Amino acid sequence: MSEDIQPEVSLDVVVGELEKICKENPDNVIAQHKLGLVYRHLGRIDEAISQLEKAIELDDQSMESYINLGAIFFDQGNVERALELNEKALYVSPKMAEAHVNIGLIRQQQNDAGAAVECYDKALQIDPNLLTAWINLTSAYTMLEEDEKAVEAARQAVTLEPDSAMARNNLAVALYFNGDYAESKQNIEKAKELGYSVDDRFAKALEEKLAG
Repeated sequence: MSEDIQPEVSLDVVVGELEKICKENPDNVIAQHKLGLVYRHLGRIDEAISQLEKAIELDDQSMESYINLGAIFFDQGNVERALELNEKALYVSPKMAEAHVNIGLIRQQQNDAGAAVECYDKALQIDPNLLTAWINLTSAYTMLEEDEKAVEAARQAVTLEPDSAMARNNLAVALYFNGDYAESKQNIEKAKELGYSVDDRFAKALEEKLAG
């Protein structure tokens, strides 16, 4: 779930400037929203929630505020509140692919992989090149034990972004469950090269399969 802070900018400077703007112009929705994002980035979560809620009070059509506030509650484990906020974002903008992906993640958290697949499919109808949708669709199909579909989705993710460590790991897992151990090994090694922290249990299980 997203956040659009520019990391190269000094956050101390950003906080000071945004707090000044918000104090001088409390009706500035964009400033309230951005200050909420900075607070979240700094781990000042209660303040982030307050700022994003303020942005929504000022503009109930603020899609990004719904999305980012939902991300905070998702991280806190409050999936019901996260779901409500993403559904509000979709009400404002039905073609917001990111909100469909977020709801899919929530459905997976609730162990409803079938509903998650439907959400990712909706996102991909809007944006066929949305990497997060293909990555998450892979894991949802894996949960459903639809291994060939999981491999297909994982290959789409890797095609879109060959250097995505998570996409490579997901492809390795999907290939493993589909019985393609040699190619699974190739992709898990690539995931490691890209900095992915591979599950030791999976790596061990894969080596055992390769050893025959």
